[in-house]
Amino acid sequence: MIAGVCVIGAGTIGSLFAGHLAQIVDVSVLTRRRAHADALNARGLRIKGRSELDARVFATDDASNVPAFDLGIIACKGIDLDAVSSALEGRMPEATLMTVQNGLGAEEIVRRHGPWQLISAITFMSGTRHSDTEVEYVLDTPTWLGPYEGTPLELVEEVARLIGSSGLRAEAFSDLRPAQWSKLIFNATVNGVAALTGLPHDHHFAAEEAPYDLGALVRRLMDEGSTVAAAAGIPLREDPWEMNVHATQRGSAHYPSMLEDVEARRPTEVESINGALVREAEGVGVSVPLQHVLYALVRGKEASYS
Repeated sequence: MIAGVCVIGAGTIGSLFAGHLAQIVDVSVLTRRRAHADALNARGLRIKGRSELDARVFATDDASNVPAFDLGIIACKGIDLDAVSSALEGRMPEATLMTVQNGLGAEEIVRRHGPWQLISAITFMSGTRHSDTEVEYVLDTPTWLGPYEGTPLELVEEVARLIGSSGLRAEAFSDLRPAQWSKLIFNATVNGVAALTGLPHDHHFAAEEAPYDLGALVRRLMDEGSTVAAAAGIPLREDPWEMNVHATQRGSAHYPSMLEDVEARRPTEVESINGALVREAEGVGVSVPLQHVLYALVRGKEASYS
């Protein structure tokens, strides 16, 4: 039985998990900044939008002060994953850790630092972070979970039920790779294009009326990614193009995380998203010239301010 949860990384996604789960179990939060932890301890966590709730959590920026937990949800960005996993090294070896990073390879990074049972997860929910203690829940789309390296499916299903009972949507799969790859292709394209154009994910990404409409490029980029998945023997759970079209038809445009990073002039997750797709293509011998260009340009954009 899962009685204690630690959310590692208290950005938008981590806050959504922490705020909802704190309604049903004890939740601790490991933050990057002490001021963030102090604010959460003093004022609690407010979730508004799709959910309206207030949560009390214990927060700290020191991993050695985290109370014992049964489930750890690692919700930091991919660029921080190695440092976060290192901070947890030697702690709670009987716990289960769930990764929810974009791209590929998060589980391998965590595994280098401990023997925990691991659950792979990807989430489609999103929100807007208004402050250290207030997050708006915008898209109530699901989190998909799957076992990693022999973690029992029953445990994955238990975690999915826990998340579901908190008011968030979750679904367990025996093999998460088809879903991971659908989101990888979607993210590599949408995040990369948004970072370079400055556009939020809006109707431009699905426009194909003219040969040079942005949607025509988006479709070709996604087709390249789908070809890589097919060569790797991975059947996609969702068509990335259909995911793209559906997302652009929502009420308001979404700001992809890579666009937010570029506008804030901070490191992006380009290596674990675009870089991962390009490296997988090389591994299976598939040519992806457009994805290569997108990857190189995002790296160049990042280099221009770093």
